[in-house]
Amino acid sequence: MKFSSALQFNAVPDWAQHYLDYSGLKKKLYIIERDIVAASAQHDEEQRPEESRTLLGSQAQSCAAFVPQLEAELAKVDRFYGRKEAELFARGDALEHEAAGLEAGAAFRRRGSHSFFRRLAAIEGAAGEGAGQQRTPHNARASLDVDATVPDEAPNAYIPHDAGSFTPDADGDAARAAGSGDDAERRDLRVRARHLFILLHDLRSYAQLNYTGFSKITKKFDKVTQSQLRESFMRETVGAAHPFTAGAQNALREHMEGAACAYGAASGLGSLDDALRELKACLREEVVWERNTVWRDMIASERMVHAVGVQAPDLAPPAPGSAGASVADLALKARRPTETQRQLLRLAACSAAFALAWAVPLFSGPEQQRCWAMLVYVSLLWATEALPLHVTALLVPLLTVLLGVMRSPAESHAQLGAADASRAVFSAMFSSVIMLLLGGFSLAAALSKHDIARIMASWLLSKAGSSPRAVLLANMLVATFASMWISNVAAPVLCFSLIRPILRTLPAASSFGPCLIMGIALASNVGGMASPISSPQNIIAISTMHPPPSWLQWFAVSLPVCLACDLAIWLLLLAVYRPQRTTPHIHQARFTPEALTRRQLYVCLVTAVTILLWCFESRLAWLLGDMGIVAIIPLVLLFGFPKVLSKEDFNNFLWTVVVLAMGGIALGRAVDSSGLLHELASRIELLVDGLPLFSVLCVFCALVLVCCTFISHTVGSLIILPIVAEVGARLPEPHSRLLVMGAALMASGAMGLPVSGFPNMNAIMLEDTLGSPYLTTADFFKAGIPASVIAYIIIVSIGYAIMSLLGF
Repeated sequence: MKFSSALQFNAVPDWAQHYLDYSGLKKKLYIIERDIVAASAQHDEEQRPEESRTLLGSQAQSCAAFVPQLEAELAKVDRFYGRKEAELFARGDALEHEAAGLEAGAAFRRRGSHSFFRRLAAIEGAAGEGAGQQRTPHNARASLDVDATVPDEAPNAYIPHDAGSFTPDADGDAARAAGSGDDAERRDLRVRARHLFILLHDLRSYAQLNYTGFSKITKKFDKVTQSQLRESFMRETVGAAHPFTAGAQNALREHMEGAACAYGAASGLGSLDDALRELKACLREEVVWERNTVWRDMIASERMVHAVGVQAPDLAPPAPGSAGASVADLALKARRPTETQRQLLRLAACSAAFALAWAVPLFSGPEQQRCWAMLVYVSLLWATEALPLHVTALLVPLLTVLLGVMRSPAESHAQLGAADASRAVFSAMFSSVIMLLLGGFSLAAALSKHDIARIMASWLLSKAGSSPRAVLLANMLVATFASMWISNVAAPVLCFSLIRPILRTLPAASSFGPCLIMGIALASNVGGMASPISSPQNIIAISTMHPPPSWLQWFAVSLPVCLACDLAIWLLLLAVYRPQRTTPHIHQARFTPEALTRRQLYVCLVTAVTILLWCFESRLAWLLGDMGIVAIIPLVLLFGFPKVLSKEDFNNFLWTVVVLAMGGIALGRAVDSSGLLHELASRIELLVDGLPLFSVLCVFCALVLVCCTFISHTVGSLIILPIVAEVGARLPEPHSRLLVMGAALMASGAMGLPVSGFPNMNAIMLEDTLGSPYLTTADFFKAGIPASVIAYIIIVSIGYAIMSLLGF
């Protein structure tokens, strides 16, 4: 998470308003970036396009606007620390004086050590020392060394480690006190010493968190304005402030040691280490934080998209002026159905359709009739989301066995018993395509977690220049390329995070912001066609095609189609938004070269080897057998080393998508086994009888386009692709693979509405710094729907020509 969130989580709740206003300073910095830095760079470019430009003028203006804000925040921190320090030190002095009167007090005090915080760190565990000595960019944690001033390279946050397994036990304290002849005064002293130690520990954390905040905000200022403020400001201004001086920290150490000694003397403990161990267990829990990865952001965004909102009260409030409305009047008011009630209504409607489909005889065989009812029921549940998609998928094997829809593959086609049907449906659910999906998830998680995807994307975007046209096209191509390898769910999250500096510097009322966001969303949808692992519908298509296409064959079709779609949509967006008029120049993205670590190189090597094996899988079938076996290789090599991918990363996989794909495969097996697929294909074949292959492709692609615009791409593919495959196999010249692949590509190209795919949902949720959304539904009507039509035309023309040449 970002430091602003870490500051919020780690702050002492009662002191929250006294911490550095990190978020407020960031907003002011963004205003400076937009109004001073970007405006100055644009002015210099217009005045001196061929000369080397300098930002010295803008740097001075930026410092003049920002440094007073920093000094005001520093003064606020200094005042609060001084007031709290005086209060706690006075209590500490009184406590130490009282503890010195105890018989064990003087002896206990003599056991104290000047290196108090080193002893506290030792109690906190060896893991804390290791993390303090070797920080990583993703998870830095360390303790403040109070024997000196706060170091220049401050850690990301103050995160103490848990100490052992000790748990404070009030009953145990009371028993120990009674056993040692402790009286009420001694118990009160122990309680006050423990409370004071916790407050002093919080004050120490307060100093370190604020120091880290000043370090980070000045570092961000230097990066945005290309200045060198951080070093001098931290050394001369922040370092000289009282909370961060060696004297203040030494005084804090002495009083914490005194509180610990008082606690030990009052508790009858034998050493300072024993006292520290008990006191450490009493400290409030701290939140361990890390920088976000695209994978975490994507998971959070998906959960936010599908989250259930807060419901309005059932009773409408009284109308204005009717404050005296009686309870009886309120009871007569119409109730609005809650989300649970609406869900139950949808579920009831789907169940009624299920009963109707069962009752109306459309097929001769009983298995086919029952399977038709199940197909209608599951399709409606998926389309209306009366149940979560993955829960409906889990219903498929249950209904398949209970309804007895599966038949023997022998010529008799006898109905299978429950035991045989269970084995058949479960053997279909976990197949090689599911392993291919998991392998793709593992590559996406590794490329995101170790920043490889961001580094590659940042480097490409830094070459785009300052022209809005070039920046838009570069971002669209990066979004499509990222969708190939980290899925078209995670790719827009990455790309939207990369363009935030551009969005912050845009002038007011600029049309380039909505244009850029729309371009990334549409290009991410297009990228869903690019590789077999870029979207679940491609996995479903591969499981339906016999024989499945190789990766090279898929790339031969998808890459030209994707490139043509990106270029055509780019021209469409330029015509619709005309960004050149409102924003002639863009603040160019900067890329800071950084050497790849050994871990990053390892991830790149595993990714490259896996992709090569997938591409040449057909030639290695004698050794590897199937693409699913190849998918096990990255799972073993990446998860075999916890520092590459851990079990938490495995738990963060989109298991709902995996279950949905498994349910879809099971549904396809049931529809095929029951004979229903044969019957449906026969009837649809009559409708397309006599049409050429090109016309059949146009019909099916149009059907997929309409369905997947309103429902999930994956759900639409689960329902339609098996039928498309069967119809293609029954044509006079069978071209099942061509029709299935064309329909799968069209599923990703259905991007006309905000609900048409995750990239669109993510895009419409983006807001500027003032909370205003960049996009509205009208943007999708004027750009998304035409883009879907463009994708349709390209797939049935360029895609059809390439697939015909390849013999699909």
